[in-house]
Amino acid sequence: MEQELTVTQAAHARNSIRKYTDEPISDDTIRELVSVAGLAPSPWNIQPWRVVAVKDPETKGKLMEAAYGQPQVGASAVTFVIWTDMAEAIDNVEDTIHPGMKEREAETAKSIRDHFAGYSESDFHWWGRAQGYTFMGFLLLAAQSHGYATSAMLGFDPEKVKALLGLPEKAQIPAIVAMGRPAEDGFPHYRHGFDRFAKIV
Repeated sequence: MEQELTVTQAAHARNSIRKYTDEPISDDTIRELVSVAGLAPSPWNIQPWRVVAVKDPETKGKLMEAAYGQPQVGASAVTFVIWTDMAEAIDNVEDTIHPGMKEREAETAKSIRDHFAGYSESDFHWWGRAQGYTFMGFLLLAAQSHGYATSAMLGFDPEKVKALLGLPEKAQIPAIVAMGRPAEDGFPHYRHGFDRFAKIV
């Protein structure tokens, strides 16, 4: 991959791009970007995010239909379907407990499971979705840092996406992200200034 941008450079450079060149993307590049995104923080290190990287043109076409015909899906080099599976994550929570806490693994696992036992099903799934959005933010910056443009989408039929990709019935899909080399500049940033949304106390 080309020279990386810093996080600050990538944040300033990134905007939503919906048109891409026909340059393909390698599986190694996908693995690198997704692995970087997987470094996103997650409480208790649970990491409930899961990803399907859709490169196959026919599957992208069907995914585009499930995304209400948004053309960036079909035009992308790859579209990432970010999904979360809290039930699987909690069932296997021992897998994500740090080796440095091995002597407290059973205690920690019980504490985590007891905590989520008090959640409603809706809150349980929304907790996982929030982790998926954090993962997505890291993925967008990782992609931009290597010169790939992205378009994050919330508009899609989750049931059709799950059926297309064979995802579990209770899977949650926070977003899908189209990615490729940009074929347009897009709009420059037009954002609130610091004082509009933040203060220092």
